[in-house]
Amino acid sequence: MVFLPPPHLASASRPTYAEAYANILVAHRRSPLTSASSVIILVAPDVDALCAAKILADLLKQDDVMHRIIPVSGLADLERMKDELVTYAELHTLILLNMGAILDLSSENWFGEFSMKLTVHIIDSNRPQNLANLFAGGENGERFIVWDDGEAENMGEERKAWEALMYDPEPDSDEDSESDDEDDVRSNEGDDADDDNEFSERGPSGKRRSLGDGDRNQEKRRKLDDESTRLSREQRDTYHELIAKYYGSGSWYGQSASATMYILATVSGTSGLRFALYTTARISRDTYDKYHSIYYDEVFRLNPLPPDVTANTSDAITATSPDDLSVRVVEELRFMLFRHWTLYDSMYHSSYVAGKLGIWKERGRKRLTGLLAKMGFSIPQTQQPYAHMDLDLKHQLRAKLDSIAPEYGLVELTYPSFARCFGYRASPLGAADAVEAVSALLDVAGGVRMEVEVEGARHGGEWFGGGRLWEGGRNGEEKRIEVDGRQKDGDDDVDPDVDGEERKERTWWVKNFWAAYDALSDIVPLRDALSLAMSLHRAIIRQGTSIIDKQDIRTMRSHRVVVLSQGPDLALFAHPGVLARLGLWLVDTLRDRLPGTKIGGLQGRGKKSLPFVVACLNEKTQTYVVVGIMGALDFGDVRRNEFGLAFIEAKQRCNARSRHNTFDASVLEIEQEDLKLFLETLCEVGEGY
Repeated sequence: MVFLPPPHLASASRPTYAEAYANILVAHRRSPLTSASSVIILVAPDVDALCAAKILADLLKQDDVMHRIIPVSGLADLERMKDELVTYAELHTLILLNMGAILDLSSENWFGEFSMKLTVHIIDSNRPQNLANLFAGGENGERFIVWDDGEAENMGEERKAWEALMYDPEPDSDEDSESDDEDDVRSNEGDDADDDNEFSERGPSGKRRSLGDGDRNQEKRRKLDDESTRLSREQRDTYHELIAKYYGSGSWYGQSASATMYILATVSGTSGLRFALYTTARISRDTYDKYHSIYYDEVFRLNPLPPDVTANTSDAITATSPDDLSVRVVEELRFMLFRHWTLYDSMYHSSYVAGKLGIWKERGRKRLTGLLAKMGFSIPQTQQPYAHMDLDLKHQLRAKLDSIAPEYGLVELTYPSFARCFGYRASPLGAADAVEAVSALLDVAGGVRMEVEVEGARHGGEWFGGGRLWEGGRNGEEKRIEVDGRQKDGDDDVDPDVDGEERKERTWWVKNFWAAYDALSDIVPLRDALSLAMSLHRAIIRQGTSIIDKQDIRTMRSHRVVVLSQGPDLALFAHPGVLARLGLWLVDTLRDRLPGTKIGGLQGRGKKSLPFVVACLNEKTQTYVVVGIMGALDFGDVRRNEFGLAFIEAKQRCNARSRHNTFDASVLEIEQEDLKLFLETLCEVGEGY
């Protein structure tokens, strides 16, 4: 068995996470060539993998295990890293965080030819997973260990189909016909032998008869056994369809890698609040509620509140002392960064509020202002930072929203979450706020020019000290940069050749990775990154509003298309993560504005929300970054993303020049000249959405 079940499904014969981690420690302490390259962690550039790496690194540090963390941006980067890792003689443990689950890692194309002493651990929340990683046996297959969330336990049919097709070779039709003829000949000989046996029983040749008859019967039994175990063509076709359905059902997310690492820390007896803070997830609402109940118990187990402190709501949470680092259970508002922004801006930049009020129109903005006025909040109060608002208004906020917001269609304004206090060093930080800040650092801390706002001087610009350019580094620092003719977008040393351009791009995203990694354990850069997240959301709202106002959304038969080819923020949206955020904002805001599409003809069973395909021109490489995002009729619903296979099939049909630069199959980079043909072909492919 090469997949590890979670602890609650483990048994004496089934090891779990703790045993796998113990084996890593044993291999490290027994290795004669112990070095930092003995244990290597490859990390995908997303928040979940980043948090998982932080937890795992802390565990390894506690156990005095030297290790290296290497960020890997995509498949091409993973291939380059594989060629480098093969030269490491001391490498005995390789850990893949949020990458590799869909690849056949035991094949010769990946790590199959590595030393047999190497063990590869796959901790990936992306689904589907390669069945060879889950069920392959043998000495080579046992080296690849998938840390599963229990899903593989329910894949009995897929496992049976995979093993049958893998270990039973497909028969050749010519061999089948020859074997049938041979069976006929042998059966005739057997009939003749039976006739002879009736006579031989009375003759002196019994010994010769018995030997010949035994050989023929043994061969016949062996042939019958082979025929009984060999798959029929109908069974083989059924198994092929079952596996194709598994791989072709789209991509989705299982248990997050950070949650897996937190479970490891818990069963190892080293769990704590600093680990609980790093868990993230990309799941549906029902699954979210399940995990929230688990972490709710964990927070109260590890962080019981003093008797004089009651459970806080989202508008009243405060630190009780300068050293208060507690985690609180809160009912979070669906307002963007509202503890760190103005109340008006946080509501204006919320995709939920935007969809209900239509804030991209003047009428929608007036409705938002009218809502705040009806609640009794004056314009000066809503235009200043939330931390500086009157305390009475903060305490009344929830009650006012509950009574008045439903009149404007805002009926799901809260959801259960967590927030952490940082004493008097910073305002309490919600879980969603932390994710926004870390995501902003990963996407745009470097590599693109971003102007952030200075608190206390709204929209003042550089002349009045109200704005400054963000420049992120290893320490996530902000620097004031002079605006003159010498300033560029952080690309002063870009080489004119292609290799230099790729090298420069790798440099800035690696810096982004380490800036985000450091921010996980330091409130100062994390707090500073909130202003970067605000600037990012302003750009998303600005671009999204422009798309809707100019009616740049084209509705196809199976999806909607948005193509960005010009604008001041083009370089920003050339980043796949930022472009995906724009697509998600369009899905959320237009859910109640654009009609769904009937399915099933005139007698259709209902409607479905059309997915979005968003493309943005990268002027440096003259390519388009294309992102596919599924739609959903109801807020909070999560559908499997079917664009991965659709993109592959479309580019194969039209021979478009493209490449996948990330581990997300629904993100594609395509040549500028091939985009139009690709989108036309995608319409034909996407009828099954």
